[in-house]
Amino acid sequence: MGGSVHFLDGGGEMARAIRAHDWSRNELGPPDGWPSALKIAVGMALNSKFPKCIVWGPGLVSLYNDAFRPILGDKGHVLARSFADIWREAWPEIGPIAERAYAGEATFIEDFPLVIDRYGYPEQCHFTFCYSPIRDETGVVRGMIDTVIETTGKVEASRQMRLLNGELGHRMKNTLTVVSAIVNQTLQTHSGQEARAVLRQRIGALAQAQSLLTQSHALDAEIGAVVEQALLPFRSGQRRFRIAGPPVRLSAKQALTLALALNELATNALKYGALSVPGGMVDLHWSGGRPGSAEPFRLVWAETGGPPVAPSPARGFGSMIIEQALAQDFMGESVIRLEPGGLRHELRTRMCHMGMDPVAE
Repeated sequence: MGGSVHFLDGGGEMARAIRAHDWSRNELGPPDGWPSALKIAVGMALNSKFPKCIVWGPGLVSLYNDAFRPILGDKGHVLARSFADIWREAWPEIGPIAERAYAGEATFIEDFPLVIDRYGYPEQCHFTFCYSPIRDETGVVRGMIDTVIETTGKVEASRQMRLLNGELGHRMKNTLTVVSAIVNQTLQTHSGQEARAVLRQRIGALAQAQSLLTQSHALDAEIGAVVEQALLPFRSGQRRFRIAGPPVRLSAKQALTLALALNELATNALKYGALSVPGGMVDLHWSGGRPGSAEPFRLVWAETGGPPVAPSPARGFGSMIIEQALAQDFMGESVIRLEPGGLRHELRTRMCHMGMDPVAE
């Protein structure tokens, strides 16, 4: 090609790819015969560390630099292909912007949302870019330059921050409501030193669940971790619990309510039920289906080997949490039954309700 392609010098891998490409069947022809305006634009783009793509002629022939290649993902070898063909899945959105550039109007857009397919599946992405017209020595627009940077990570981080801030306020409100209910219900049924001990235990259980959510840096929690944390004070190492179930995500509110409910069930079992006598057992298991589906979710707490269980006429904080709050926060049914073998509790809902908070009041 000789000295007429010195505009490719220093252009990295894409400059070598342009030199090696067969241009005989392309509308641009061999690089040594390209117009001066195109040579200058390509040379500047190839020697830039910022992602750039030169789009030239009526066929929208694409010539890009090394920094642009990661944006393409797995689209393959697309050098010299039509810009409209390369981004055909997003062309309804970016095509009109390219038309304006060819009409002589530059456009700058920040964090523009696009659904693109570069890894074999549709992907929501965001880009900050500028489409600028490229004119020849007579002032006629012959192409455009796409200067672009992907901002998907920044936009997602900002969205997560907004969600986390909103979730923090929501959790604080929920926690204060739960603490208020704990205090009111406990003081109605206990007094003196006993009330102080019960309050300490119940608020401690709430704090343990909150700690799990805080340490996870997430908006939800896995049910196995919630169960483990809630029952940790009651695990004596004597294998009194049989626990089994698949991984299922819980919302923050569901995790807190389930932790409080398990604390109440375990406390009752320790005082009056299966854990109050040697040989008593608690079988805690759950089952689910596909996330987000209408398939059932079921959690069972079943005590065996304990003393006969007598029904209590009082409906205290534990009953409220287990039978009412669980049903509400899981949008399902929560039932306690006193069977000959011991207390049995069942929570039933659907997988589409798991990991979702009910609509806030």
